[in-house]
Amino acid sequence: MNHKEIENLISDYSLMKREIIRLEELVHGIGGSASPSNDKLIAQYGLEAVMPKGSKEKSQIELKNLDRREQKLLKRIQVYQELIDFIEDAEELVNDTLQQMVYNCMMEGMSYRAIGKHLGISREKVRQTRDDLINHLCQNCQFCQSWRYLQYHKQYV
Repeated sequence: MNHKEIENLISDYSLMKREIIRLEELVHGIGGSASPSNDKLIAQYGLEAVMPKGSKEKSQIELKNLDRREQKLLKRIQVYQELIDFIEDAEELVNDTLQQMVYNCMMEGMSYRAIGKHLGISREKVRQTRDDLINHLCQNCQFCQSWRYLQYHKQYV
């Protein structure tokens, strides 16, 4: 695994989170209602009150019968979720406080200039800290093994 792959993976973290939300809305049909659950605030009487309420999400039977496109979307969601978990687990491997702050800012998608302004350090110091951080992650055996597993698993998805 090279430095650029790790840097791109960390920088794309927020993008992947947003993409997962978008894909889940496409697949599961979440959030498509025009009125945001005003029906729960109205008292129901008679048969309407005792009848079971339907769910907006797809049932297990419907998920089994998804078409090919939706299956691909589910696989993409799974791959993105694994990458997000990988990035979040890597955060625990960072010990230095400044490196943790830079890592969190990178995960939010901030530029070097924005990170430097936020932390009150120069852009060059941000770059050095980022390089030290990525070197630390590359030297960590657990991190590299997890990355190899994801790459191997990605080939079969």
